[in-house]
Amino acid sequence: MSNAMGRTSALATEFGAEFNAELSAASLAEFTTWHQAFKQLFEAQLAQHLPLILAGAPARLADAISYAVQQGGKRIRPMLVLLGGHMADGTPLLPEPATLNQSPLWPAAIAVELIHGYSLIHDDLPSMDNDDLRRGKPTVHRAFDEATAILAGDALQSLAFLLLSTAPEATDATRLAWVRLLSEGANRMVFGQHIDTSPATHAPTPPELSQMHLLKTGALLHAALMMGAVHQSEAIQAALAAFIRPLGLAFQIQDDILDATGSVDQLGKTPGKDAADHKASYVTVLGLDCARRHLSTTMTEALHALAPLGESANALRACAEFVLTRDH
Repeated sequence: MSNAMGRTSALATEFGAEFNAELSAASLAEFTTWHQAFKQLFEAQLAQHLPLILAGAPARLADAISYAVQQGGKRIRPMLVLLGGHMADGTPLLPEPATLNQSPLWPAAIAVELIHGYSLIHDDLPSMDNDDLRRGKPTVHRAFDEATAILAGDALQSLAFLLLSTAPEATDATRLAWVRLLSEGANRMVFGQHIDTSPATHAPTPPELSQMHLLKTGALLHAALMMGAVHQSEAIQAALAAFIRPLGLAFQIQDDILDATGSVDQLGKTPGKDAADHKASYVTVLGLDCARRHLSTTMTEALHALAPLGESANALRACAEFVLTRDH
């Protein structure tokens, strides 16, 4: 049995038939195959755009930026940009990679990932999470040095907005909408990170924990999906916004569960850091079993939000299933 099929069958055991009835017609195995093709497409687009936006950068800084953003990863955020933009035809199928290759949304997709890359660089710094590994490789401040890592993160922010503001196939109105959504998402992400790193006066309640992660994790996911959907109807945008809010929380809950249960080989980063650093997470606050139940409830809420969109949202349902069953 493949890993994808095994995880899909495990859902029925862990979360029950009511949850699984919400899942998409596109199977997890199909989505996993499509996701691999999308990642290859994204890496090619990123490689094409990087030399243009790094032109004139000092060589060591350019190397650090490329090292940070070309290390791989799940590429969930740029994927959400493309999926949000390719619902207009109403097809229940995953969009063909060849079709996506011609999409005018690539500047938005790459810009979101540049902001995500900056956030990871800074998140790993000694003054933040003090991590030595990211995606199975030394973190940027370990591979280069701390000053270069900070400056690489700084540069990625401005490069993201440069890319949006000069997107050749977008209208002025679209560029402005992209800049607004991404700047709001990036700011809210920083607000959440500040809450996470501030000295705690008390153990957070579950609502306080959720509010922090709606900012720290959920804000950039929301920006990504809505940047892709800027030309969708208000009704579609409302359903997508209602979907991505709980999906962002589910993404973080799964991260916290994996931190507590995964290995360094599986995760590509140091596991068990939340408990070791006495950080508030869904597992440290709720306990592992309760965190898993909360994951099920939150994911079901996300899937219910897609009901008004019918089969046209099946790709997003499969994406949600992927988030739930990922092991890294």
